[in-house]
Amino acid sequence: MFRPRLVFVLVVCAFLATLAAAQEMHPAARTTPAFDQLKSLVGHWQGTTNSDHKVSVSYELISNGTVLMERLSPGNEPDMITMYSLEDDRIFVTHYCSAGNQPTMQTAPSPAANGKLNFTFLRLAGAKSPDDAHMAALSLSMPDNNHLVQTWTFDDHGKTMTENFTYTRKSLPVHGAT
Repeated sequence: MFRPRLVFVLVVCAFLATLAAAQEMHPAARTTPAFDQLKSLVGHWQGTTNSDHKVSVSYELISNGTVLMERLSPGNEPDMITMYSLEDDRIFVTHYCSAGNQPTMQTAPSPAANGKLNFTFLRLAGAKSPDDAHMAALSLSMPDNNHLVQTWTFDDHGKTMTENFTYTRKSLPVHGAT
């Protein structure tokens, strides 16, 4: 009688020790109030462009909460992925564009958590020349938990164009999914 209980207690202790070790290997991700506000976008959104085209976007937290992944589906165009991450006191964005290049943009140091984030151009990867068409800036406005406006600035050989995307939240993530 005594041995089965002892074996059970030892198995439970070993299991709890394994859980504790796993949590130590993956500590909570470093964050800032502005990055936390950005993380609140997790879920699915529907909207339109300023030229009245339908567009949808979804956000998912990945890499232990250190990266916010955006999947932008602009109607009849190919999907694009944008990754938001925190580095030191700035938020960085790398946009994997359907044009085949990857511009990286960044906020100013220590952006405020005021519902507005502005990203300015830092570098361009995957282009044949620095003048190739690419995203050059991004502004996000989050007036409340259910509305989002993105303003993308596109640069093509010195010619600048902007496009606004206005979204309404359609669904939150399933509890426990990130």
